[in-house]
Amino acid sequence: MKKRISEEKLRDTIQSCVTMIVDARLSRNKFIPGKSPVHYAGRVYDAEEVINAVNASIDFWLTLGPYGNSFESALCAKLKVRHACLVNSGSSANLLAVSALTSPKLRRPLRPGDEVITTAAAFPTTINPIIQNNLRPVFVDVLPRNYNGDPGMIKDALSPRTRAVFFTHTLGNPFDVGAVSALCERHGLYLLEDNCDALGARYDDRFTGTFGDLSTLSFYPAHHITMGEGGAVLTRDGMLQRIVLSFRDWGRDCWCASGTDNTCRNRFNRKLGRLPRGYDHKYIYTHLGYNLKPTDIQAAIGLAQLKKLDDFITARRKNREFFYRAFADLREYFEFQEPTPNSIPSWFGFFMIVKENAPFSRDDLVKALEIKKIQTRMLFGGNITRQPAYRGIACRIMGKLRETDRILTRGLWTGVYPGLSREQLEYMAETFKDEVKKLIHRKVSRRAHE
Repeated sequence: MKKRISEEKLRDTIQSCVTMIVDARLSRNKFIPGKSPVHYAGRVYDAEEVINAVNASIDFWLTLGPYGNSFESALCAKLKVRHACLVNSGSSANLLAVSALTSPKLRRPLRPGDEVITTAAAFPTTINPIIQNNLRPVFVDVLPRNYNGDPGMIKDALSPRTRAVFFTHTLGNPFDVGAVSALCERHGLYLLEDNCDALGARYDDRFTGTFGDLSTLSFYPAHHITMGEGGAVLTRDGMLQRIVLSFRDWGRDCWCASGTDNTCRNRFNRKLGRLPRGYDHKYIYTHLGYNLKPTDIQAAIGLAQLKKLDDFITARRKNREFFYRAFADLREYFEFQEPTPNSIPSWFGFFMIVKENAPFSRDDLVKALEIKKIQTRMLFGGNITRQPAYRGIACRIMGKLRETDRILTRGLWTGVYPGLSREQLEYMAETFKDEVKKLIHRKVSRRAHE
Protein backbone atom coordinates (compact mmCIF):
# COMPACT_ATOMS: atom_id res chain seq x y z
CA MET A 1 0.00 0.00 0.00
CA LYS A 2 1.32 3.40 -0.99
CA LYS A 3 2.24 5.59 1.98
CA ARG A 4 0.21 8.76 2.20
CA ILE A 5 2.30 11.95 2.38
CA SER A 6 0.94 14.56 4.75
CA GLU A 7 -0.16 17.94 3.38
CA GLU A 8 2.36 19.60 5.68
CA LYS A 9 5.24 17.70 4.08
CA LEU A 10 3.91 18.39 0.61
CA ARG A 11 3.75 22.10 1.40
CA ASP A 12 7.31 22.00 2.72
CA THR A 13 8.45 20.39 -0.53
CA ILE A 14 6.60 22.97 -2.62
CA GLN A 15 8.09 25.81 -0.56
CA SER A 16 11.61 24.45 -1.02
CA CYS A 17 11.08 24.30 -4.78
CA VAL A 18 9.61 27.81 -4.84
CA THR A 19 12.59 29.13 -2.90
CA MET A 20 15.05 27.57 -5.36
CA ILE A 21 13.15 28.97 -8.36
CA VAL A 22 12.96 32.49 -6.91
CA ASP A 23 16.60 32.50 -5.79
CA ALA A 24 17.72 31.33 -9.23
CA ARG A 25 15.59 33.95 -10.96
CA LEU A 26 16.80 36.82 -8.80
CA SER A 27 20.44 35.80 -9.15
CA ARG A 28 20.21 36.21 -12.92
CA ASN A 29 19.63 39.96 -12.62
CA LYS A 30 22.86 41.59 -13.79
CA PHE A 31 23.21 45.30 -14.44
CA ILE A 32 25.04 46.38 -17.62
CA PRO A 33 25.55 50.21 -17.62
CA GLY A 34 23.99 51.85 -20.65
CA LYS A 35 22.24 48.66 -21.75
CA SER A 36 20.18 47.55 -18.77
CA PRO A 37 17.26 49.87 -18.00
CA VAL A 38 17.37 51.68 -14.67
CA HIS A 39 13.74 51.67 -13.63
CA TYR A 40 12.13 54.51 -11.70
CA ALA A 41 10.41 51.93 -9.47
CA GLY A 42 9.79 48.23 -9.22
CA ARG A 43 8.80 45.30 -7.07
CA VAL A 44 11.35 44.12 -4.51
CA TYR A 45 10.67 40.65 -3.15
CA ASP A 46 12.11 37.27 -2.27
CA ALA A 47 10.76 33.74 -1.83
CA GLU A 48 8.56 34.70 1.14
CA GLU A 49 6.05 36.63 -1.01
CA VAL A 50 5.84 33.84 -3.59
CA ILE A 51 5.44 31.16 -0.90
CA ASN A 52 2.59 33.14 0.66
CA ALA A 53 0.92 33.46 -2.74
CA VAL A 54 1.32 29.73 -3.40
CA ASN A 55 -0.06 28.83 0.03
CA ALA A 56 -3.07 31.07 -0.55
CA SER A 57 -3.58 29.42 -3.94
CA ILE A 58 -3.43 25.95 -2.38
CA ASP A 59 -5.99 27.02 0.22
CA PHE A 60 -8.10 28.16 -2.76
CA TRP A 61 -9.77 30.97 -0.85
CA LEU A 62 -10.65 32.91 -3.97
CA THR A 63 -12.12 36.02 -2.30
CA LEU A 64 -10.68 38.11 0.51
CA GLY A 65 -10.18 35.82 3.50
CA PRO A 66 -7.73 34.83 6.26
CA TYR A 67 -4.68 36.50 4.72
CA GLY A 68 -6.74 39.64 4.19
CA ASN A 69 -7.76 39.69 7.85
CA SER A 70 -4.15 39.20 8.93
CA PHE A 71 -2.89 41.93 6.61
CA GLU A 72 -5.48 44.45 7.81
CA SER A 73 -4.66 43.67 11.45
CA ALA A 74 -0.90 43.91 10.85
CA LEU A 75 -1.33 47.20 8.97
CA CYS A 76 -3.36 48.68 11.83
CA ALA A 77 -0.77 47.55 14.35
CA LYS A 78 2.09 48.95 12.28
CA LEU A 79 0.56 52.38 11.71
CA LYS A 80 -1.25 52.55 15.06
CA VAL A 81 -4.60 53.18 13.43
CA ARG A 82 -7.90 51.61 14.42
CA HIS A 83 -9.34 50.43 11.10
CA ALA A 84 -7.95 49.36 7.71
CA CYS A 85 -10.06 48.24 4.78
CA LEU A 86 -8.23 46.49 1.93
CA VAL A 87 -9.29 47.33 -1.61
CA ASN A 88 -8.15 46.50 -5.13
CA SER A 89 -6.14 49.71 -5.78
CA GLY A 90 -5.11 53.05 -4.35
CA SER A 91 -7.44 54.68 -6.87
CA SER A 92 -10.34 52.66 -5.47
CA ALA A 93 -9.26 53.67 -1.98
CA ASN A 94 -9.58 57.34 -2.98
CA LEU A 95 -12.99 56.67 -4.53
CA LEU A 96 -14.22 54.97 -1.35
CA ALA A 97 -12.80 57.67 0.94
CA VAL A 98 -14.64 60.46 -0.87
CA SER A 99 -17.80 58.40 -1.44
CA ALA A 100 -17.98 57.51 2.26
CA LEU A 101 -18.37 61.18 3.13
CA THR A 102 -21.56 61.35 1.01
CA SER A 103 -23.30 58.66 3.10
CA PRO A 104 -26.73 59.55 4.52
CA LYS A 105 -25.64 57.68 7.64
CA LEU A 106 -23.40 60.64 8.53
CA ARG A 107 -24.68 63.60 10.49
CA ARG A 108 -23.00 65.97 8.03
CA PRO A 109 -22.72 64.18 4.68
CA LEU A 110 -21.26 65.86 1.60
CA ARG A 111 -23.95 66.76 -0.92
CA PRO A 112 -23.80 67.48 -4.66
CA GLY A 113 -22.23 70.88 -5.25
CA ASP A 114 -20.24 70.88 -2.00
CA GLU A 115 -16.59 71.87 -2.38
CA VAL A 116 -13.40 69.98 -1.62
CA ILE A 117 -10.13 71.92 -1.46
CA THR A 118 -7.29 70.08 -3.17
CA THR A 119 -4.28 70.63 -5.44
CA ALA A 120 -3.93 70.41 -9.19
CA ALA A 121 -0.42 68.90 -8.83
CA ALA A 122 -1.89 65.47 -8.30
CA PHE A 123 -2.54 62.02 -9.68
CA PRO A 124 -5.87 61.94 -11.58
CA THR A 125 -7.55 59.51 -9.22
CA THR A 126 -7.10 61.88 -6.31
CA ILE A 127 -9.26 64.39 -8.16
CA ASN A 128 -11.65 62.07 -10.01
CA PRO A 129 -13.68 60.88 -6.99
CA ILE A 130 -14.51 64.47 -6.14
CA ILE A 131 -15.96 65.01 -9.60
CA GLN A 132 -17.54 61.53 -9.79
CA ASN A 133 -19.47 62.24 -6.58
CA ASN A 134 -20.85 65.48 -8.05
CA LEU A 135 -18.68 67.56 -5.74
CA ARG A 136 -16.65 70.57 -6.79
CA PRO A 137 -12.84 70.64 -6.54
CA VAL A 138 -11.26 73.89 -5.46
CA PHE A 139 -7.62 73.99 -6.58
CA VAL A 140 -4.94 75.73 -4.54
CA ASP A 141 -1.27 76.04 -5.40
CA VAL A 142 1.61 74.10 -3.88
CA LEU A 143 4.53 75.43 -1.87
CA PRO A 144 7.87 75.94 -3.65
CA ARG A 145 10.53 73.31 -2.85
CA ASN A 146 7.96 71.38 -0.84
CA TYR A 147 5.41 70.73 -3.61
CA ASN A 148 2.54 70.01 -1.23
CA GLY A 149 -0.67 71.97 -0.95
CA ASP A 150 -0.19 75.44 0.52
CA PRO A 151 -2.05 75.59 3.88
CA GLY A 152 -2.02 79.39 3.68
CA MET A 153 -4.35 79.27 0.68
CA ILE A 154 -7.03 77.18 2.39
CA LYS A 155 -8.53 80.12 4.26
CA ASP A 156 -8.79 82.18 1.05
CA ALA A 157 -10.37 79.22 -0.75
CA LEU A 158 -13.19 78.80 1.76
CA SER A 159 -16.78 79.38 0.72
CA PRO A 160 -20.16 78.54 2.31
CA ARG A 161 -20.06 75.22 0.37
CA THR A 162 -16.56 74.13 1.48
CA ARG A 163 -16.79 70.81 3.32
CA ALA A 164 -13.45 69.00 3.03
CA VAL A 165 -9.73 69.18 2.27
CA PHE A 166 -8.07 66.39 0.26
CA PHE A 167 -4.28 66.78 0.16
CA THR A 168 -1.55 64.42 -1.01
CA HIS A 169 1.76 63.72 0.71
CA THR A 170 3.66 64.40 -2.50
CA LEU A 171 6.28 61.78 -3.38
CA GLY A 172 6.48 60.68 0.25
CA ASN A 173 7.02 64.19 1.65
CA PRO A 174 4.29 64.97 4.24
CA PHE A 175 2.24 68.10 3.78
CA ASP A 176 2.06 70.45 6.77
CA VAL A 177 -0.38 68.26 8.67
CA GLY A 178 -0.32 70.47 11.75
CA ALA A 179 -1.44 73.60 9.91
CA VAL A 180 -3.96 71.81 7.68
CA SER A 181 -5.50 69.84 10.57
CA ALA A 182 -5.89 73.01 12.63
CA LEU A 183 -7.63 74.78 9.76
CA CYS A 184 -9.97 71.84 9.19
CA GLU A 185 -10.86 71.67 12.88
CA ARG A 186 -11.42 75.42 13.07
CA HIS A 187 -13.78 75.46 10.09
CA GLY A 188 -15.49 72.09 10.59
CA LEU A 189 -14.00 70.45 7.50
CA TYR A 190 -13.33 66.79 6.84
CA LEU A 191 -9.65 66.00 6.20
CA LEU A 192 -8.67 63.35 3.66
CA GLU A 193 -5.04 62.23 3.31
CA ASP A 194 -3.83 60.68 0.06
CA ASN A 195 -0.99 58.68 1.59
CA CYS A 196 -0.45 56.46 -1.46
CA ASP A 197 3.11 57.74 -2.04
CA ALA A 198 4.07 58.07 1.61
CA LEU A 199 3.60 54.83 3.56
CA GLY A 200 5.85 55.05 6.61
CA ALA A 201 6.37 58.82 6.50
CA ARG A 202 6.02 60.66 9.79
CA TYR A 203 4.83 64.07 10.87
CA ASP A 204 5.36 65.14 14.49
CA ASP A 205 6.62 61.59 15.13
CA ARG A 206 3.29 60.09 14.03
CA PHE A 207 2.65 58.17 10.83
CA THR A 208 1.00 60.05 8.00
CA GLY A 209 -2.29 58.46 7.10
CA THR A 210 -3.41 58.58 10.74
CA PHE A 211 -4.40 62.26 10.96
CA GLY A 212 -7.29 62.50 8.53
CA ASP A 213 -10.88 61.40 8.96
CA LEU A 214 -10.01 59.00 6.14
CA SER A 215 -6.68 58.19 4.52
CA THR A 216 -5.63 56.05 1.59
CA LEU A 217 -2.76 53.76 0.59
CA SER A 218 -1.68 52.15 -2.67
CA PHE A 219 0.08 48.80 -2.99
CA TYR A 220 0.81 49.04 -6.71
CA PRO A 221 4.27 47.57 -7.59
CA ALA A 222 5.81 51.06 -7.78
CA HIS A 223 4.88 51.88 -4.19
CA HIS A 224 6.54 51.22 -0.85
CA ILE A 225 5.10 47.71 -0.56
CA THR A 226 3.07 45.81 -3.12
CA MET A 227 0.37 43.22 -3.45
CA GLY A 228 0.22 43.72 -7.23
CA GLU A 229 -2.93 45.77 -7.61
CA GLY A 230 -4.14 46.85 -4.21
CA GLY A 231 -4.75 49.58 -1.68
CA ALA A 232 -6.36 50.40 1.65
CA VAL A 233 -8.55 52.95 3.38
CA LEU A 234 -7.62 53.90 6.94
CA THR A 235 -9.79 55.52 9.60
CA ARG A 236 -10.08 55.78 13.35
CA ASP A 237 -13.90 56.13 13.18
CA GLY A 238 -16.01 52.98 13.46
CA MET A 239 -18.96 54.45 11.57
CA LEU A 240 -16.76 55.57 8.68
CA GLN A 241 -15.20 52.11 8.56
CA ARG A 242 -18.62 50.49 8.17
CA ILE A 243 -19.57 52.98 5.48
CA VAL A 244 -16.32 52.31 3.57
CA LEU A 245 -16.99 48.56 3.79
CA SER A 246 -20.50 49.11 2.50
CA PHE A 247 -19.35 51.10 -0.52
CA ARG A 248 -16.60 48.55 -1.17
CA ASP A 249 -19.00 45.58 -0.92
CA TRP A 250 -21.80 46.44 -3.38
CA GLY A 251 -23.35 49.07 -1.08
CA ARG A 252 -24.85 46.47 1.24
CA ASP A 253 -25.81 47.38 4.78
CA CYS A 254 -24.47 44.10 6.15
CA TRP A 255 -20.88 44.08 7.44
CA CYS A 256 -20.35 40.33 7.78
CA ALA A 257 -17.00 39.08 6.51
CA SER A 258 -16.91 36.58 3.64
CA GLY A 259 -18.06 33.15 4.79
CA THR A 260 -19.83 34.39 7.94
CA ASP A 261 -23.48 35.13 8.64
CA ASN A 262 -25.50 37.07 11.21
CA THR A 263 -22.64 38.96 12.86
CA CYS A 264 -25.20 41.51 14.05
CA ARG A 265 -27.50 38.73 15.40
CA ASN A 266 -30.36 40.61 13.86
CA ARG A 267 -30.24 39.31 10.29
CA PHE A 268 -33.95 38.61 9.84
CA ASN A 269 -35.47 41.24 12.13
CA ARG A 270 -34.63 44.54 10.45
CA LYS A 271 -36.91 47.13 8.87
CA LEU A 272 -35.06 49.42 6.45
CA GLY A 273 -36.45 51.63 3.72
CA ARG A 274 -39.61 50.31 2.08
CA LEU A 275 -38.56 46.68 2.41
CA PRO A 276 -40.70 44.23 4.37
CA ARG A 277 -39.61 43.64 7.96
CA GLY A 278 -37.27 40.70 8.27
CA TYR A 279 -35.85 40.92 4.75
CA ASP A 280 -32.43 39.23 4.77
CA HIS A 281 -29.95 41.87 5.97
CA LYS A 282 -27.24 40.37 3.73
CA TYR A 283 -29.24 41.70 0.77
CA ILE A 284 -30.19 45.15 1.99
CA TYR A 285 -28.36 48.01 0.23
CA THR A 286 -28.02 51.48 1.73
CA HIS A 287 -25.40 52.94 -0.67
CA LEU A 288 -24.79 52.98 -4.41
CA GLY A 289 -21.71 50.84 -4.00
CA TYR A 290 -19.15 48.85 -5.94
CA ASN A 291 -17.20 45.60 -5.69
CA LEU A 292 -13.65 46.77 -4.98
CA LYS A 293 -12.23 43.89 -2.94
CA PRO A 294 -8.83 42.35 -3.67
CA THR A 295 -8.19 38.61 -3.46
CA ASP A 296 -6.64 36.69 -0.59
CA ILE A 297 -3.67 35.81 -2.81
CA GLN A 298 -2.89 39.52 -3.12
CA ALA A 299 -3.27 40.01 0.62
CA ALA A 300 -0.87 37.11 1.23
CA ILE A 301 1.78 38.91 -0.83
CA GLY A 302 1.11 42.18 0.96
CA LEU A 303 1.46 40.54 4.37
CA ALA A 304 4.97 39.32 3.49
CA GLN A 305 5.88 42.74 2.09
CA LEU A 306 4.74 44.56 5.23
CA LYS A 307 7.44 42.76 7.24
CA LYS A 308 10.05 44.38 5.00
CA LEU A 309 8.60 47.90 5.12
CA ASP A 310 11.11 49.38 7.58
CA ASP A 311 14.05 48.14 5.50
CA PHE A 312 12.45 49.44 2.31
CA ILE A 313 11.95 52.89 3.83
CA THR A 314 15.53 53.00 5.11
CA ALA A 315 16.81 52.15 1.61
CA ARG A 316 14.63 54.84 0.03
CA ARG A 317 15.95 57.48 2.43
CA LYS A 318 19.57 56.44 1.82
CA ASN A 319 19.08 56.52 -1.95
CA ARG A 320 17.46 59.94 -1.82
CA GLU A 321 20.32 61.24 0.33
CA PHE A 322 22.82 59.81 -2.16
CA PHE A 323 21.32 61.85 -5.00
CA TYR A 324 20.91 64.95 -2.84
CA ARG A 325 24.65 64.91 -2.10
CA ALA A 326 25.72 63.81 -5.57
CA PHE A 327 23.85 66.69 -7.23
CA ALA A 328 24.92 69.37 -4.73
CA ASP A 329 27.11 71.12 -7.31
CA LEU A 330 24.15 71.39 -9.71
CA ARG A 331 22.05 73.68 -7.52
CA GLU A 332 22.71 76.54 -9.91
CA TYR A 333 20.41 74.80 -12.39
CA PHE A 334 18.08 72.72 -10.20
CA GLU A 335 15.67 73.16 -7.34
CA PHE A 336 15.31 70.00 -5.23
CA GLN A 337 12.38 68.91 -3.11
CA GLU A 338 12.98 69.64 0.57
CA PRO A 339 11.41 67.87 3.57
CA THR A 340 8.51 69.52 5.34
CA PRO A 341 9.54 70.91 8.75
CA ASN A 342 8.71 68.58 11.64
CA SER A 343 8.52 65.57 9.30
CA ILE A 344 10.47 62.47 8.33
CA PRO A 345 9.61 61.66 4.70
CA SER A 346 9.32 58.18 3.27
CA TRP A 347 10.59 59.13 -0.19
CA PHE A 348 8.86 57.84 -3.29
CA GLY A 349 11.20 59.59 -5.75
CA PHE A 350 13.89 62.23 -6.12
CA PHE A 351 12.06 65.26 -7.52
CA MET A 352 13.66 68.33 -9.03
CA ILE A 353 12.71 71.38 -11.05
CA VAL A 354 14.93 72.74 -13.80
CA LYS A 355 15.35 76.44 -12.96
CA GLU A 356 14.28 79.15 -15.35
CA ASN A 357 17.88 80.34 -15.81
CA ALA A 358 19.19 76.89 -16.78
CA PRO A 359 20.65 76.76 -20.32
CA PHE A 360 18.61 73.64 -21.08
CA SER A 361 15.03 72.49 -20.67
CA ARG A 362 13.44 69.70 -18.69
CA ASP A 363 12.51 67.99 -21.95
CA ASP A 364 16.12 68.12 -23.20
CA LEU A 365 17.31 66.43 -20.02
CA VAL A 366 14.57 63.78 -19.99
CA LYS A 367 15.34 62.75 -23.57
CA ALA A 368 19.07 62.53 -22.84
CA LEU A 369 18.52 60.36 -19.75
CA GLU A 370 16.04 58.07 -21.45
CA ILE A 371 18.56 57.43 -24.24
CA LYS A 372 20.96 56.29 -21.51
CA LYS A 373 18.27 53.87 -20.24
CA ILE A 374 17.54 55.93 -17.11
CA GLN A 375 13.81 56.15 -16.56
CA THR A 376 12.31 59.46 -15.47
CA ARG A 377 8.77 60.48 -14.62
CA MET A 378 6.75 63.69 -14.52
CA LEU A 379 4.91 64.57 -11.32
CA PHE A 380 1.84 62.71 -12.51
CA GLY A 381 -0.70 65.07 -14.10
CA GLY A 382 1.51 68.14 -13.68
CA ASN A 383 -1.30 70.66 -13.55
CA ILE A 384 -4.45 68.57 -13.73
CA THR A 385 -6.57 71.54 -14.82
CA ARG A 386 -4.63 71.60 -18.11
CA GLN A 387 -5.25 67.91 -18.85
CA PRO A 388 -7.73 67.15 -21.68
CA ALA A 389 -10.05 65.09 -19.47
CA TYR A 390 -10.68 68.03 -17.13
CA ARG A 391 -11.68 70.58 -19.72
CA GLY A 392 -14.98 72.14 -18.66
CA ILE A 393 -15.31 70.53 -15.23
CA ALA A 394 -17.10 72.46 -12.52
CA CYS A 395 -14.34 73.79 -10.27
CA ARG A 396 -12.74 76.86 -8.74
CA ILE A 397 -9.07 77.75 -9.22
CA MET A 398 -7.41 79.94 -6.64
CA GLY A 399 -4.94 82.30 -8.27
CA LYS A 400 -2.57 81.45 -11.11
CA LEU A 401 -1.20 78.11 -9.79
CA ARG A 402 2.29 79.34 -10.68
CA GLU A 403 4.18 76.68 -8.72
CA THR A 404 1.94 73.98 -10.15
CA ASP A 405 2.73 75.20 -13.66
CA ARG A 406 6.46 75.08 -12.86
CA ILE A 407 5.98 71.43 -11.96
CA LEU A 408 4.13 70.92 -15.23
CA THR A 409 6.79 72.49 -17.45
CA ARG A 410 10.03 72.00 -15.51
CA GLY A 411 9.62 69.13 -13.05
CA LEU A 412 10.90 65.55 -13.23
CA TRP A 413 11.87 62.79 -10.86
CA THR A 414 13.95 59.65 -10.79
CA GLY A 415 13.66 56.53 -8.71
CA VAL A 416 14.94 55.87 -5.19
CA TYR A 417 13.29 52.48 -4.71
CA PRO A 418 15.06 49.72 -2.73
CA GLY A 419 15.80 47.63 -5.80
CA LEU A 420 18.49 50.07 -7.00
CA SER A 421 22.01 48.75 -6.49
CA ARG A 422 24.99 50.92 -5.60
CA GLU A 423 26.27 50.38 -9.13
CA GLN A 424 23.00 51.65 -10.58
CA LEU A 425 22.93 54.67 -8.27
CA GLU A 426 26.45 55.66 -9.25
CA TYR A 427 25.68 55.15 -12.93
CA MET A 428 22.59 57.33 -12.60
CA ALA A 429 24.47 60.13 -10.81
CA GLU A 430 27.46 60.12 -13.16
CA THR A 431 25.31 59.96 -16.27
CA PHE A 432 23.00 62.68 -14.99
CA LYS A 433 25.89 65.07 -14.37
CA ASP A 434 27.56 64.18 -17.69
CA GLU A 435 24.36 64.83 -19.63
CA VAL A 436 23.83 68.17 -17.88
CA LYS A 437 27.38 69.21 -18.84
CA LYS A 438 26.78 68.16 -22.45
CA LEU A 439 23.55 70.16 -22.61
CA ILE A 440 25.27 73.24 -21.20
CA HIS A 441 28.20 72.86 -23.62
CA ARG A 442 25.81 72.43 -26.54
CA LYS A 443 23.99 75.63 -25.58
CA VAL A 444 27.24 77.58 -25.19
CA SER A 445 28.53 76.32 -28.54
CA ARG A 446 25.29 77.26 -30.25
CA ARG A 447 25.46 80.81 -28.85
CA ALA A 448 29.09 81.12 -29.99
CA HIS A 449 28.05 80.32 -33.57
CA GLU A 450 25.15 82.78 -33.61
